[in-house]
Amino acid sequence: MLGRIHSEVSFSKVDGPGIRYVVFMQGCNLRCRFCHNVDTWSTTSGKLIDSQEIAKNILKTLPYIKNSNGGVTISGGEPLLQIEFLIELFKTLKKYDINIALDTAGNFDINEKGLDELLKYVDLVLFDIKHIDNEEHKKLVGFENTKILEMAKYISNVKKVPMWVRIVYIPGITDKGDSFKRYKEFIKKLKSVEKIEVLPYHELGVYKWKELGMEYTLKNIRIPTKEECKKIEDFLNS
Repeated sequence: MLGRIHSEVSFSKVDGPGIRYVVFMQGCNLRCRFCHNVDTWSTTSGKLIDSQEIAKNILKTLPYIKNSNGGVTISGGEPLLQIEFLIELFKTLKKYDINIALDTAGNFDINEKGLDELLKYVDLVLFDIKHIDNEEHKKLVGFENTKILEMAKYISNVKKVPMWVRIVYIPGITDKGDSFKRYKEFIKKLKSVEKIEVLPYHELGVYKWKELGMEYTLKNIRIPTKEECKKIEDFLNS
């Protein structure tokens, strides 16, 4: 089966435990104003590739991802736009007992076709919550967060897949009002969370917006420090 891929990275240590082979899927159903992979939004660009070809690429790295207790991370873009393709890929990878992480924003109905089948093969979900407040979420990514929060609860509490919650700290936006208190209250309702990651806002992908002739509307945002992100993590974990 063919899937639409943006790119592949054979060595990553920031996309789950250990050394990871990362596949960035093409296509996304959010429009995050801070996106650093805006070139993954289109569902018609990227390259079409067979799942078995990707599996062969991954298997070439098997010794070092296994020795590091790593695995494969599927990111994007939004992977859940191509569920059937991923099911086929995951079935192949599981023949080699490869750890599979799924990086998703979860903007789908919980009864999405193929979702339950897909989650059978997933060892870890990296779940991105863009903003805990519904109105602020719409301003930031163009959509409500209702489906996203329901998906987080479904994956964690019903399917019980281990989860890392990821939050991007954008000063003046994701910390507005009592947002972090509400993040904390929501995350405590999730039963399978193993880790909370607070990632600093950055501008590394701004050049892509310019190259694509798109206006980058988040301007004059302060870049937070690692220490600030760690302090927020400590609060969310307390």
